[in-house]
Amino acid sequence: MNEITSEEKKYNKWIVVLSIIIPLAVAALFGIKIPNVEPLRFLPPIYATVNGLTALLLVIAVIAVKNGKLKLHENLMKTCIGLSAAFLVMYVAYHMTSDSTAFGGEGLIKYVYYFILITHILLSIGIIPLVLITFVRALSKRFDKHRRIARITFPLWLYVAVTGVVVYLMISPYYA
Repeated sequence: MNEITSEEKKYNKWIVVLSIIIPLAVAALFGIKIPNVEPLRFLPPIYATVNGLTALLLVIAVIAVKNGKLKLHENLMKTCIGLSAAFLVMYVAYHMTSDSTAFGGEGLIKYVYYFILITHILLSIGIIPLVLITFVRALSKRFDKHRRIARITFPLWLYVAVTGVVVYLMISPYYA
């Protein structure tokens, strides 16, 4: 059963569209400031917590599937997708109402911060199609292919979630 199912073909179009539109929309919205709106300064610790919760649930989901708890795994993964979508909405809302915060650290820590930030951003873009493809393969009950790509998706998604928390912790002392 190596042939792509009609269900997967239908979803593949959406995967391509979403994988392009989401990063472009975030980039575009990031540059738009809503005038006369109170900055949503309370959001960064919330969306950092959402990232941390996502990381924790990703690990629990992998443990669940390895222990044969497939329904728990499925529910946890759907929750992780929902949390990632919630993060995205909060992140964009924050940046549409607040100016970006400059990192104030100096020396080696500045390079560490920017390395983490840049890899986080690049992988957060790349993880979109990987998560969607992995999810569609599970929906299509193509678990052999699902497992194969999940071995790539999981560590990258976990990295994005964890580094989201790390970036927040490193930048938070510099919030105005």
